[in-house]
Amino acid sequence: MKSLIKTLALSVALIAFTACNAKTKSPRLVVNPTKTQPTPNKQYIKVALLLDTSNSMDGLIDQAKAQLWDIVNELSYAKCGTNKPNLQIALYEYGNDNLNGAEGYIRQILAFSEDLDDISKELFSLTTNGGNEYCGQVIQTSLNQLNWGKNADDLKLIFIAGNEPFTQGSVSYKYAATNANEKDVTINTIFCGDYKQGISGYWREGAQLTNGDYMAINQNRKTVHIVSPYDDDILILNEKLNKTYIIYGDKGRQKLALQAEQDHNAISYSKANAVKRTVSKSSHLYKNSTWDLVDAIEENEVAVTDIKENALPSELKGKSDAEIKAYITKKSKEREAIQNEIQELNKKRTEYVLKQQKEKTNGLENAMIKAIKDQAKKKKYSWN
Repeated sequence: MKSLIKTLALSVALIAFTACNAKTKSPRLVVNPTKTQPTPNKQYIKVALLLDTSNSMDGLIDQAKAQLWDIVNELSYAKCGTNKPNLQIALYEYGNDNLNGAEGYIRQILAFSEDLDDISKELFSLTTNGGNEYCGQVIQTSLNQLNWGKNADDLKLIFIAGNEPFTQGSVSYKYAATNANEKDVTINTIFCGDYKQGISGYWREGAQLTNGDYMAINQNRKTVHIVSPYDDDILILNEKLNKTYIIYGDKGRQKLALQAEQDHNAISYSKANAVKRTVSKSSHLYKNSTWDLVDAIEENEVAVTDIKENALPSELKGKSDAEIKAYITKKSKEREAIQNEIQELNKKRTEYVLKQQKEKTNGLENAMIKAIKDQAKKKKYSWN
């Protein structure tokens, strides 16, 4: 009997061992390493914008509001190899007395985000107030808090803008630059004032330590908006574009309202700004898969069969899966056609504006785009 039990125990142990061994080794048996293709990298352009919001910086904030869409539109044409990189923008403010002094008068407004409506909303909500401006500390804070990732193909950039000496505060800009190099992050400095004054205030050295660009701008120079004969048609297309969005889930109604609010912010600033925002909305960088069914289905975020009835908009309640899919497909085709039309009109608009421009403005947009393109070349990025 003892011999039988012992034999059975050995058999059970052998079966368990075989099953366990089969579990751990079976993937190796089915995978042929010579045929396995690596998952393609998803490239990002990651931009952290650190803005001085002390009293003297109203002009800088004004330029940021005006030129966000110019910057986005320029980046929409970037390519890394054959791929179009995604864009993430993070926002910080510093040097404002309304902020927490124990934290260096620094506030993260927005972590890395692809939501262009959220970024626009936060820029339009910024206000200025006097304070202490600690450049080294705000750079280090952004390095610590943001998810910079480890993809070697990503373009990781900090743009810090201000007008006080770069040496203020307890955190050395040299220490922050060392950490930036470790994370493959390039620091670009934008001094708001005289070029030579910025150099004497160590803004140029702050950029050179990571092979970044040093720039000086006139933050109080008003952005010149050139009206084109194509603007009205582009804005009409924007209204049609908005009608292609299909809200779903808890965020849907709120985010659709935010989209309309940022359209209003843009047009209240200037007609040209609203046109540039519309062009951004026609690019691959304007993504709304968290609340729009067209984007969500295209990016495989949700499946129609998984959406609950109460998450659907009123026009789709009570519809079959086939009817819902047909409606989404229809809106998707409408959107693509409208976006293509906007892009074609924008080509004509861009040509017209370039002919009308007498000189390049010494502003935030030109400073940022030049630096981004120069540094992108080092990672084999190109522009269409």
